[in-house]
Amino acid sequence: MGSGDSYDDYPEYRDEFGSVGPLPVTDGQRKPPEEGFFTGPEIGARFPDVRLSRSEGWMLDLHADRGDAQAAVVFFRSAVW
Repeated sequence: MGSGDSYDDYPEYRDEFGSVGPLPVTDGQRKPPEEGFFTGPEIGARFPDVRLSRSEGWMLDLHADRGDAQAAVVFFRSAVW
């Protein structure tokens, strides 16, 4: 991309979901997973037991500390490292 260009000028940067990334969709880092690639537990499945270290210095036990409350766990990763 040149200076002053926008991603609209480069449709190869937009995937089928409308997400735009810094690399063309055909680049190895942006290819969708192959058929049968495990992407994680199904929606609604019990999350594995996990303990996380908090920045305050104490440990968080996901299941024990939330009691009966539901939780949403979100992992965010940039498109390119």
